Amino acid sequence: MLDLLLNGFVTLFVIVDPLGLIPLFLAVTPGVDQKGRIAIAMRACLLALAILSVFALVGLSLLQTLGISLGAFRVAGGLFLFWIGFELVFERRKERHQKSADRAVAENDDIADVAAFPLAIPLIAGPGAISAVILLSGQLPSVIGKAGVIATIALALAVTFACLAVAHRIDGLLGATGRAVISRLLGVVLAALAVQFVADGAIQLFDINTAR
Repeated sequence: MLDLLLNGFVTLFVIVDPLGLIPLFLAVTPGVDQKGRIAIAMRACLLALAILSVFALVGLSLLQTLGISLGAFRVAGGLFLFWIGFELVFERRKERHQKSADRAVAENDDIADVAAFPLAIPLIAGPGAISAVILLSGQLPSVIGKAGVIATIALALAVTFACLAVAHRIDGLLGATGRAVISRLLGVVLAALAVQFVADGAIQLFDINTAR
């Protein structure tokens, strides 16, 4: 169980990519003082925690209602996470998120709305993160397992909040080059985890078909 939760934390951390969020967070909070940015970061992370926790609790039941097996979702989710890893390595994800950030600044008159969009959705609790928590929740169906999944989500988002709270300092320390190197390394890690998801899902599908 601890190994699964650790893998889940790493996967979620890489998908959320707190260091990659820093320049976007600064871009969507222009003219906001440090106290205001901390408040926005806290609100965004709490909203993301609520969203991801709901999917962790009911996501698997939703799949079963739709007639989708966990094995099939592991394959599909693994392929989706692999694409995110690919985007991280080649910096395409940053461009896509930058468009969301630019649109939010242009459309939102109230800066508080930025906490919900685009920070909470889709930058933090996006499709990749939702897929990851459903996959992790499916591997830990017990009550204790679900509690562990929510704790893992909370830990990943606590790290995200810590990074956003001191975004200006980290941005100055790492610079564009440092962020790019870290994002590429995390992208490779996520791609490897995604391949494992696909392999596990394929084995499960094969076992189901063999049993039939």
